[in-house]
Amino acid sequence: MEKLILIKYGELTTKKDNINLFIHTLKQNIQKKLKKEKVTIEYDKGRMFIRGLDNNFETIINNLKEIFGIHEIVICYELNTLDLETIQQEILDLIKEKEFQSFKVETKRSNKNITKTSVEISSEIGAFLLKKKPQIKVDVHNPDLTVHVELRMNGTYIYFDKESGLGGYPVGSLGKGLLMLSGGIDSPVAGYMAIKRGVKLEALYFESPPHTSIEAKNKVIKLAKELSKYNNDIKLHVIGFTEIQESIYKNIPHEYLITIMRRMMYRIAEIIALKNNAKVLINGESIGQVASQTLTSMKAINEVVKIPVIRPVACFDKLEIIALSKKIKTYETSILPYEDCCTIFVPEHPVINPDPKLCSLYEEKIPYKDLIYKAIKNHEIIKITSEEKKSFAEFL
Repeated sequence: MEKLILIKYGELTTKKDNINLFIHTLKQNIQKKLKKEKVTIEYDKGRMFIRGLDNNFETIINNLKEIFGIHEIVICYELNTLDLETIQQEILDLIKEKEFQSFKVETKRSNKNITKTSVEISSEIGAFLLKKKPQIKVDVHNPDLTVHVELRMNGTYIYFDKESGLGGYPVGSLGKGLLMLSGGIDSPVAGYMAIKRGVKLEALYFESPPHTSIEAKNKVIKLAKELSKYNNDIKLHVIGFTEIQESIYKNIPHEYLITIMRRMMYRIAEIIALKNNAKVLINGESIGQVASQTLTSMKAINEVVKIPVIRPVACFDKLEIIALSKKIKTYETSILPYEDCCTIFVPEHPVINPDPKLCSLYEEKIPYKDLIYKAIKNHEIIKITSEEKKSFAEFL
């Protein structure tokens, strides 16, 4: 009998003809996460098995909890037999050290060559355990212990407890996206939600020194580091936005400052995305939260790009976003008091229903194409990993 980790896929099982692509991507992501561990990984369309754990179960399970595409994680015992008497005796041996008053047995029978039904097998195992341990009782509604038995083509798997995974799709299985990452609460949450749907992230940050500080930049690097736990690593593009922002401030009516600034950011983001094979832009905009996030503003800003823009938190209220940011451990970093580009030069009365034609007219007052070209040409790239023993920023 071998002790190993069994992984259940959950949503991946709905993929039918494409399931092998998703499961193979999940295996690759697990291998990257566990590259320091001497384990072997096997899989079929129903389950994945991790062997050679050397009793290092807690560390490995904690790592698996940071990988999207996993529905459940269980420590299980593998028997190379489908013989019911052998299975019953092994279960009896396994529960000797467990303290419980009530139990139930749940059987899954993916091996349809077995003539008995799952219910019949559960009943026989339950009756055997009651005979051997008359002091316990069956409780199918609220048992102290649940004995899980899976009868598969290659043998039997027994387990008692299970840990929830993150669900979603394996990162990279749905292509790449570029996250517009500010130092605020919303954009890291948006990035996390995009990763959950299988999108591999790169990130884009706009800095405006001396108006924004090195602390603000390091804050964003730290947020990217938190996201890299789920993304394997993150390439962070840092754009110097000072000349563009100052030119907007000097030449554009102040009520349109934010709208024009966001249009410039979108133009830059689209170019960076296309150069890096990203299929979509992702940001933390939430409908109505600020002046640039009214529906009219979003339309006026969005019209300068052709690339799709995904807004994962668009329909969340602020409290929902904060709750998720605390769950993924970005909140405490996000609330550090360092201003980013979006919080400087904010007009007292920003337009909430901008006219796209006026936006175009105002933009003619500044040489924005040349400024955008210069900003992209001189931009910095930082590779961020989640590995503890390395510096969180490695310059490429």
